[in-house]
Amino acid sequence: MKLGGMIIKSHWLNLEYLKTGNRIQAEVYQLFNKYRLFEILRDYDPILVGTVPIGVNIMGSDLDIICEVKGFNDFERQMEEQFKDYFDFSITRRVVNDMERIKVNFVIEGWPIEIFGQEQPTRQQNGFRHMVIEDRMLRIYGKHFNDQIIQLKIEGLKTEPAFAKVLKLEGDPYLRLLEIYNWTDEEIRDLWEESNTSD
Repeated sequence: MKLGGMIIKSHWLNLEYLKTGNRIQAEVYQLFNKYRLFEILRDYDPILVGTVPIGVNIMGSDLDIICEVKGFNDFERQMEEQFKDYFDFSITRRVVNDMERIKVNFVIEGWPIEIFGQEQPTRQQNGFRHMVIEDRMLRIYGKHFNDQIIQLKIEGLKTEPAFAKVLKLEGDPYLRLLEIYNWTDEEIRDLWEESNTSD
């Protein structure tokens, strides 16, 4: 399982997978190259997370980039220098659970971009872990499950609550998916069976 986890993790660290993906993923690959987004963010171990990498994006979905940030003032200054001229640019900083975080938002060619930074390795951040477990579920459960998730998102649900609703997970959907992160494929299949047999 550990080896499998490493393979899954390494898949997301290079944007090349987008180039051979679906039409939207290929478009995003070209966008990132054109505007050198990962080159600008290279010192912060950036990873594209969210719905586009796993193919459950809908109209209006953001492009979410997570970063490991240690010097928040320097990072904020750099982000302002690089992106302040883009449409709808904003920077927000706050502290959550004693951990500072920063969010940079702007729009490029109609795509809402959100750069999220905190002082934590990107592969340990919740956004990355959510994406990895959601991708595993989508691959294991197949097209019908994928279609259900996309339909719920079209109806207004966020991604994690949509997964929780289809799988009948109780409690905080964000925490429940993190609990499932280290499950085996067999345990994940069992969850699907249970959700389809329960009342």
